[in-house]
Amino acid sequence: MAGVSAKDPCPCGSGYRYAKCCRRYHRGEEIPPDALRTMKSRYSAYAVADARYIMETTHRDNPDYGKDPLKWREEIERFCREESFESLHIVSFEDGEDEAFVTFIARLGSGTMREKSRFVEVGGRWLYIEAVDIGIQRGVNSSSL
Repeated sequence: MAGVSAKDPCPCGSGYRYAKCCRRYHRGEEIPPDALRTMKSRYSAYAVADARYIMETTHRDNPDYGKDPLKWREEIERFCREESFESLHIVSFEDGEDEAFVTFIARLGSGTMREKSRFVEVGGRWLYIEAVDIGIQRGVNSSSL
């Protein structure tokens, strides 16, 4: 899905065109207003292979953040090339003043992933810090999502 154009539907599943949805966050034109939008824009960034955005929206306490930046970027780019991002379903959003949780199901080409992600607010920006619960079913990508 890396070839998403501005007029295509946004990979986050909002129903809006990519240009009117997550692309504005990816380009730095706006900052997502909450952890939910940050999570959805990160999913879209994976779908369009925007490793820079994934890195920028990851908190420094995340284990990946401490890696060599070039190697980390290459890992993200490889994952984006090798995976297809079929759909995103938000299960729940627990908003807080400086900490929030988003539980989602991502249907990928290789299977289905369910994750509860933890985000923290730092300087007016929501950053992904960790997966507090994750489950992956390889080869299972239910079309009901």
